[in-house]
Amino acid sequence: MQAVNEIKALLLEELDHIVKTSAHLIRKISPEHWDYRPQPTMRSLLELVEHLVSVPSSDLLILQESSEPAIRKLEADIAEDNDKEALIAWMVSGMDQVRKYMEELPEEEFLHKKTKPFYLEHGSVQAKWLIEITTHAQHHRAQMFTYMKTLSYEINMFDLY
Repeated sequence: MQAVNEIKALLLEELDHIVKTSAHLIRKISPEHWDYRPQPTMRSLLELVEHLVSVPSSDLLILQESSEPAIRKLEADIAEDNDKEALIAWMVSGMDQVRKYMEELPEEEFLHKKTKPFYLEHGSVQAKWLIEITTHAQHHRAQMFTYMKTLSYEINMFDLY
């Protein structure tokens, strides 16, 4: 089914684009703004960036049915780095892992193999997981963009495309 591989490739291309544009935005952040928090109940800019860069690798661990402690360890390892390039490297590495995993999946497994995260009673097929990873990263990239706009960074929609 050539169409399945084309859809998989398009989703991976979009996720790769999100990683590249996120890296571009992260490089613009001044360390003095790491503590910025729009509301007391929201993440700081640094916490948001740490979460964003963890999305590919942590979501991959989740879909591979890793334990909650394994995922929390990954998040803690990422939180130890507050150097922009180190954080970007985490996201790029996670993207590479997602690409390898998804490209190696046979079409039948991509469409029909269900895996269950530790926090839900039901599972999702691998194709849906790839959509989830892509939209999850896009969501947090948009949050970061909004934080940066609020802080008066010179950014616009062209930083996203």
